[in-house]
Amino acid sequence: MKRRTFYKLTAKGIAISALAPSLSLHAEPNPSVRLGGPIFRKYESPEEWVEAVKQKNFRTAYCPVKVGASGEEIRKYEEAAKKADILIAEVGIWKNMLSVRDQEAKEAYDLSVDSLALADEIGANCCVNISGSKNPEHWAGPHEDNLTKETFEEIVELSKKLLKEVNPKRTFFVLEPMPWAYPDSPDSYLDLIKAIDHPQFGVHFDPVNILSSPQLLYNNGAFIKECFKKLAPHIKSCHAKDIVILSGTDLPKFEEIRPGLGLLDYQVFLKELSKLEDIPLLMEHLSGEEEYDKASGYIRSEANKAGVAV
Repeated sequence: MKRRTFYKLTAKGIAISALAPSLSLHAEPNPSVRLGGPIFRKYESPEEWVEAVKQKNFRTAYCPVKVGASGEEIRKYEEAAKKADILIAEVGIWKNMLSVRDQEAKEAYDLSVDSLALADEIGANCCVNISGSKNPEHWAGPHEDNLTKETFEEIVELSKKLLKEVNPKRTFFVLEPMPWAYPDSPDSYLDLIKAIDHPQFGVHFDPVNILSSPQLLYNNGAFIKECFKKLAPHIKSCHAKDIVILSGTDLPKFEEIRPGLGLLDYQVFLKELSKLEDIPLLMEHLSGEEEYDKASGYIRSEANKAGVAV
């Protein structure tokens, strides 16, 4: 083990000391990830919200106020979050701007305007939606027209229109990838970024949503690395889920499942995410608080193995 000698000028001359092992004068900070999830505890003030988030040992959270909140309420929650070092991760829209029903599409666009404005006012990392679907029965379902050139262009025009109308300065509009709607891969996301060409359009990364073949699933660690290599500068928020492929079927069938019960390579995911600064990782789609606690415990365990602080 290498020893380093230090010289210190004193009133009586030079003192010599040796330390082992060598110490770095500028130690690199430990890699870390901000983990968060839904808050089940009721809150009626920013202080109660902060306490509820801290109780779960989260360092990021979903937006604590809804569209329509007053400017004063928004300001108070933003200030409380900053004081407590809680990152407000995202404002969710979850409505279909591509709906084949005109009124439904209009309502979705109007909500998108209000949601993006809220995200910008409160300083959230992003405002997120899926691009939408042409499926008349399910707002986020598969349809033969979802992955066409015409639909791609419609997504681009709607995104440009939304960004121009709201003109966000602090937040980003992002689209969560889906297996049957654009963006459905890192490359199609890059195509959207280039086509939309707006500084406040970013990436929401959810690897489970685009592990759409056995080849990708069984090699998801390498695929996650590829996604980060291509998209890292644009990523503003991530979702934490897991995935399995079902047995006893003639064709591949995938099922979303609690983190820790599936095949997602969380150590790779967490290592890659920790290379980015203050990008939140949010759990979702679980049945209750107990399930979220189990998921959180697993993610923290994998982070510890990967040398990532959570």
